[in-house]
Amino acid sequence: MTTFVLIPGAGGTQWTFSRLVPLLEQAHHEAIAIDLPGDDDSAGLREYANIIETGIGERAGVVLVACSLGAFSAAIVAQRVRLKAIVFVNAMIPNPGETAGAWWDNTDWSTARDEAARRNGYPVDFDLETYFLHDVDPRVAAEGEPHQRVESDAVFGTVCEFATWPDVPLHVVAGADDRFFPVEFQRRVAHERLGVEVDVLPGGHLMAISQPKALAEYLVAL
Repeated sequence: MTTFVLIPGAGGTQWTFSRLVPLLEQAHHEAIAIDLPGDDDSAGLREYANIIETGIGERAGVVLVACSLGAFSAAIVAQRVRLKAIVFVNAMIPNPGETAGAWWDNTDWSTARDEAARRNGYPVDFDLETYFLHDVDPRVAAEGEPHQRVESDAVFGTVCEFATWPDVPLHVVAGADDRFFPVEFQRRVAHERLGVEVDVLPGGHLMAISQPKALAEYLVAL
């Protein structure tokens, strides 16, 4: 049995994993979905890491699954907890000492996103439907609305305090239909920052709710 610790992206809601957790449990693994105070102006990366570490408890050999902004918290937790592996899912992979606020310009994200939008024929201007919900079942999206939080600026200004990634397998998963972080952008960032190749799975930026079966099968096969 493997323990998967699931770290959400911006907003911090554990509801993001409501479709994924049952599938991992059905495969006889433990799945811990972390809930983070995304809308708390007093909570930065250190506070997020403390919550995740508390959720892990005395467990060793866990697999961190870090989605989007969750990669910044994962970097700190990885310095504190003995891990089996880290899986980045459509993730903002940080460099040591970086802030999430600086990450966008440091990676030239906006250029990559805009070019992908023009190439594939969807609007460049951001809206939730185009960039996050385009492949999510409308009934599931409606169910998630009460759980949504607006991410505070606090985390984006917090320095990601880590020196290096631990000597464990690092896996990067990109959604084939992710419009927010296009696949070719994720490939470049993963190569530059981790020196690893990207595994492409079906789904957009929120693949944990749009393609939970594909993601669960990938995690179980690690």
